[in-house]
Amino acid sequence: MSQPLIEIRNVSQTFRVKDGLFGKPRRIMAVDGVSLTLNAGDVIGVVGESGCGKSTLARVILGLQKPTAGEVLIDGKRLHDLSGKERARLIQPVFQDPFSSLNPRRRVRDIVGMPLVAQGGIPGSEVRSRVEAIMQRVGLDPAMGERLPAQLSGGQRQRVAIARALVLRPRIVVCDEPTSALDVSVQAQILNLLAELRRDFGLSYLFISHNLAVVEHVASEVAVMYLGRIVERNRSADLFHNPQHPYTKALLASVLTPEPGLGIPEIGLGDAMPDPSNVPPGCRFHPRCPVAISECATRAPVVTASQGGAVECHLVEAASV
Repeated sequence: MSQPLIEIRNVSQTFRVKDGLFGKPRRIMAVDGVSLTLNAGDVIGVVGESGCGKSTLARVILGLQKPTAGEVLIDGKRLHDLSGKERARLIQPVFQDPFSSLNPRRRVRDIVGMPLVAQGGIPGSEVRSRVEAIMQRVGLDPAMGERLPAQLSGGQRQRVAIARALVLRPRIVVCDEPTSALDVSVQAQILNLLAELRRDFGLSYLFISHNLAVVEHVASEVAVMYLGRIVERNRSADLFHNPQHPYTKALLASVLTPEPGLGIPEIGLGDAMPDPSNVPPGCRFHPRCPVAISECATRAPVVTASQGGAVECHLVEAASV
């Protein structure tokens, strides 16, 4: 069996925060013991509510934050043993808001070419030709290179961000909510573009989103996060057609449909959002779980193989015995 392109081994990321100058420090476990593998050519979708740890996990994988515990390996090499230039040639991000992620004072051609310039030793003529080529490939007229980000539409700005990510020809792209700030019609264009680029350049994606419909469309495998833990992961088709964890079922039940008369779905999770600074004992989902049993409040579930995937749930654990 070939070596995974990315291997995330028991990664945790803890933050200490306090409310105000004299507030008592609180410990937040944003990511707690996460393990994942991404094989070449695959797309892993990471889904969950806001605050579940998706974006923190993305920053750890990009090397922007060193994990409190665990490690990330790319092609078998520890991520933090690589230099910044080496990491940049292997893995690049596409962030949520294309306006705030682009320097508003730099022209588009300079923004796209910046990773090449940062590598050093690349002639200016090659930088210019590669910038023009990648701009054309993402659907931008190279003449737009003279413009500032404010002179572009939201979809065009996200194409600039994608061009900047791909100009170094990386193997992995981390997409952190790449379409959530765009109009629905533009979202479809960007998703189709990402699919084409994946095919043409042999890319692998870690695709983070709260939009389940988007993840179902793009991902080959899905990992569901809740309060820093991955509570279920499986191949996309299997997870969407036969979810095992109660939280995954609730997320899928929450998806709005265009069918008239159905209204807003009632998913039974209540109005209170989970607090990462006050993680409940046992199964961290049990205070909101509609099918929780007494054991859920006292003992954390173990990872159980189920339906071709893996689930952290006492009910699934009991059913497998």
